[in-house]
Amino acid sequence: MNDILAYLKINSFADFMWLALGLVAQLMFSLRFIIQWLVSEKEKRSVIPAAFWWFSVIGGIMLLAYGIHRGEPIIILGQVLGIVVYIRNLMLLHQGRKTDLPSES
Repeated sequence: MNDILAYLKINSFADFMWLALGLVAQLMFSLRFIIQWLVSEKEKRSVIPAAFWWFSVIGGIMLLAYGIHRGEPIIILGQVLGIVVYIRNLMLLHQGRKTDLPSES
């Protein structure tokens, strides 16, 4: 057991909690693909639902926090750039919904 903890760099309860956060973050990030696939299968065409972008933002922020804590510049750089794209897509979806609303005349 000590070998496993050493391999995973777990020296304290805080280290264990950061590892748990990293695992949950990766799960959140991965769930976006499952959601996208299920929605596309239901629609019988390729669809990227808003939930895809929300899971991307949440998972990305959690992975960014994990990367910062672990001092992993590759994770940090990848997530910062990705989060910008995910938020922009949510903004575009929101703007699109505003223009789809019926006018009050």
